[in-house]
Amino acid sequence: MTEQYAQAGAAGAAGRRVRVVLVDDHRMFRAGVQAEIGDTARTGVEVVGEAADVDQAVTVITATRPEVVLLDVHLPGGGGVEVLRRCAPLTAAAENPVRFLALSVSDAAEDVIGVIRGGARGYVTKTITGADLVDSVFRVQEGDAVFSPRLAGFVLDAFASTDAPPVDEDLDRLTQREREVLRLIARGYAYKEIAKQLFISVKTVESHVSAVLRKLQLSNRHELTRWATARRLV
Repeated sequence: MTEQYAQAGAAGAAGRRVRVVLVDDHRMFRAGVQAEIGDTARTGVEVVGEAADVDQAVTVITATRPEVVLLDVHLPGGGGVEVLRRCAPLTAAAENPVRFLALSVSDAAEDVIGVIRGGARGYVTKTITGADLVDSVFRVQEGDAVFSPRLAGFVLDAFASTDAPPVDEDLDRLTQREREVLRLIARGYAYKEIAKQLFISVKTVESHVSAVLRKLQLSNRHELTRWATARRLV
């Protein structure tokens, strides 16, 4: 056992316990997280449920009432922000609130700020070590705000700046799914790749792109990419 895991294991040995739900649309990733942190005797973390999309997440979280939810940002059914919206009564509960920690591959400012505005207590990327993730889960359980170092700056910029408006009115016209498509288009993904990534049809992708172009009054994907880049969405 490494020194890091000896320290993480001390959480279990000291009697600290936290009940966690894993929400991520990739089964293999959920299995990996479960294997990495879900040994209750070693880490103090008990994984009490899993979900792969928004509807499943709301159902499992409501049924199990965990202390902490590890939440992916991009999920079928509306994304992590939609899970937060539908679980808002649980996060606001006076006793035993459910707290959310975003765990995502994305380090885009829009994603970070979106879930924090939605009610998440922190945001870490999937490059985090198992020991650090265990520590982050316990910190969130205790009410702390936890961020990967670079991401904290996005939140400070968004909430502390008096010069910039707190909401981008143009971006706010888009639905969560349209924002996801916008980001992937701006990153150079082909329609087929976007369809596979979001578990939707190519025709649906085309419809979302048309809606985004219309709402933002843009003419083509090149203008869309420039628009997204200027707002640090990619």
